[in-house]
Amino acid sequence: MTRQRQTILEILRSTSSHPTADWIHAQARKRISNISLGTVYRNLKVLKEMGEIVELDYGSTFSRFDGNPISHYHFVCEECGRVYDIDLPVDQGLEEKVRQRTGFEIRSHRTEFYGLCLECQGRKD
Repeated sequence: MTRQRQTILEILRSTSSHPTADWIHAQARKRISNISLGTVYRNLKVLKEMGEIVELDYGSTFSRFDGNPISHYHFVCEECGRVYDIDLPVDQGLEEKVRQRTGFEIRSHRTEFYGLCLECQGRKD
């Protein structure tokens, strides 16, 4: 684990905001002033491959990253774009139902919920 990789992992594990690589880069520069954005991207890829983090790709031009690699659900606010963790157990029974119906080997699944967060709901009122 390189110093850069450890720094990036610590940054991700210290926030629940599901940040972009640019935000992670800005935070990392506070600790390692000469770290490049390319280094951040390369290390995010390695951390993802190691199973230390999760990349959340919602089809936009950039991904968000989650320092919690344990399976969990997310809520995405359609107004402000924030991503929130949902504190519900992942439905393992759903994986079994899909396996039984299709014969596929299910290793995991990802479900996101979409709508308006409480803050954005308050702005609409």
